[in-house]
Formats: sequence, structure tokens, C-alpha cells
Amino acid sequence: MKLKKRARDLGIPFEGTPGILNAITDVEGVSVGHSTIISGNGKLRQGEGPIRTGVTAIFPKEKLVRDRIFAGCFSYNGNGEMTGTAWIEESGFLESPIMLTNSHSVGIVRDTVIEWQAKNGLLVQDWSLPVVGETYDGYLNDINGFHVKKEHVYEAIENAVSGPVKEGNVGGGTGMVCHEFKGGIGTSSRKTDPKKCGKYTVGVLVQANHGMRNELRVAGVPVCNDIKEHLVWSKEGLHESGSIIFVVATDAPLLPHQLKRLARRAAFGIARNGSIASNYSGDLMIAFSTANRIPPTEKGTEQVKMLLNDHMDYLFEATVQASEEAIINALIAAETMTGIDDKKVIALPQDKLIKDLKRYNRLGI
Repeated sequence: MKLKKRARDLGIPFEGTPGILNAITDVEGVSVGHSTIISGNGKLRQGEGPIRTGVTAIFPKEKLVRDRIFAGCFSYNGNGEMTGTAWIEESGFLESPIMLTNSHSVGIVRDTVIEWQAKNGLLVQDWSLPVVGETYDGYLNDINGFHVKKEHVYEAIENAVSGPVKEGNVGGGTGMVCHEFKGGIGTSSRKTDPKKCGKYTVGVLVQANHGMRNELRVAGVPVCNDIKEHLVWSKEGLHESGSIIFVVATDAPLLPHQLKRLARRAAFGIARNGSIASNYSGDLMIAFSTANRIPPTEKGTEQVKMLLNDHMDYLFEATVQASEEAIINALIAAETMTGIDDKKVIALPQDKLIKDLKRYNRLGI
């Protein structure tokens, strides 16, 4: 797999120690797959395109294993959708892969995941409540053309592997916009200090489709705010009309209430990069732990491990750091895209980014 340049390759300073891949797949057992749909150009013809969308699948464990794992979720601003979270809130269990797509394709993705689970004998109950998150790609994509089909969901599932993760204009992130530059999928990870809380990994994957250009901060300083070409929302004095989904994975033994606390900390990644989580933004987070595996059983009890709350600060820190970097990785990997009605969203100009960081003495090279 040919991977694109990432934020650290430009010398952007980030805190913390990343895993080998600096990706959510640094958490053992986690795999990621994409299905990317790009077709057509020019004027919008509803139902025909142009198409700039896709599906991303995140598996927290082996694909064909029915074990449940603990999870927690959090809505920082709820103008968005993530299905299945009512049952996670109630039960504390994640029983499906986590899928990401565009706002109007949640239904087909959800239904296809249920079909896939049923075909493979993976239903934990007699019914399934899959987790499907969305962000809006209608600025570039014929979103009301409903171009995500069953085969694309199956493709994302089949493509899910451990190892390096494709970022930018791929999968569910294909048509997304971030801080009025091209956005999409980004990922990062952090390792904790074994001497402080144990040897654990936290990995984050984002579908970044949020923020205004004047808000953008990288390494704590304003960058590229003075670029006025190809503005998206602010060109007409509009408010942000985007969202972001965070998927947080860890191998630390956390219970559902602790994972909800971890999910909340992903919101600091948005704040570090300047977003205010506007009224029209759906900023939704889900966190899961691979440490405790609960097999389908008729036993009345199950032994689980739990990290003491006294050590949670180190995982909070790792989550914030990885969330911040995952968003910037999405921006760095994304490429300029033209979509419906020849609307153009430019990539974050890396030369200008480096120049601004140098001006503030924030470049690590």
C-alpha cells in the first residue's frame, strides 16, 4: 500500500509517543477497510452524480468472532447520527463493526451489516443494532442520489485489515471538508509509559468534516487562515455545516463507564485544532477496549479486569494527543477535489502551512 505524507513528515510537533504505525491499528486486533466511490463530473444530476462518497469499516476484533467487548459513547454536539449507541449506553457492549459513511446512507450500511452478521452467524442476540456513524458530504457529492449500495458495504468489510491505514479522500471520508479545506479519514496513536500506568496503546480514527477556516490551529498557532480562495461555508457568511466522528480504541482494560470518559476526551482534539463544535456540527465519539472479551454464554457471571481510575489520566492524555494528530493527518493526506456543479475544495497547502509554522517558531524540523 502506497501511503501519503503525514503530518509528522512535515516536522509538525506533536506531544506523546505514537505506536509503530501511528494509527488505530496499533491496537492489536483492530482492522480498517474502505470502499471509495468516485464517478462523474460537472452539473449535479440527482441519482446520476457526480459521486464523491464511500464507506469505512473499523473492526475492533476478528471479523468472524461473536465475542462482545466493552464500549462507551459520547455526543459533544448532537447534530448527527451514530446508530446503535442507545444499546451501548444501556448494556455497555459493542457487538458489531463500526461503520462510517455519509449522512443519507446510514440506513443501507446498517441493514447490510445486519445481513452480513446473519449470513456469518455473528448475531449475539436474535436482532442486531450495528454502529454506523455519518458526516455530511453533500457539498461535493450527490448525497440524495443514494449511491452507496450493499456491494460497497461488503467491500469495506472485506478490505478491513490490520496494518497501515489509508487516509484522506477514502472510504466514508471521500467527500468530506475540514476547516474549509479537503478533509476525510485520519488516524493516530499513542503509547503510555509502562512505569506510570502500564503498557497500553490508544488509537484514534476520525472522519473529519468540521470547522471553519479562520478557526484552524496547528501545533497551537493559526495557520492558512488568510487564504481566501475556494472558501466553502464562510464565503457566503454561512455557519459550519459539517461534523466529525471519532473512533477511539485501546487495549487498556476499561469498563463501559471508563470508556465513556475516554470518548469525551476526544473532544479536546477538536478544540486543540480550533473548532468550536458549532450548532450544525455532529461531533460524536465512541470508544472501545479490546482487553475484556465476553463470549456468548449462559453462565451467570464473567470475570473481567479493570484499570483503576487513578491511572486514567494517562489514557486521557493519550486520547487527546492522538485525536489532535488524527485530524491533522486527515488534512495532510487529503487532496483537492472538485465535485457537484464544479464546486472545488482545495487541499491544505503544505508550503503555506510550513511557512506559517516557521513564522511562529513551531516547526520541529
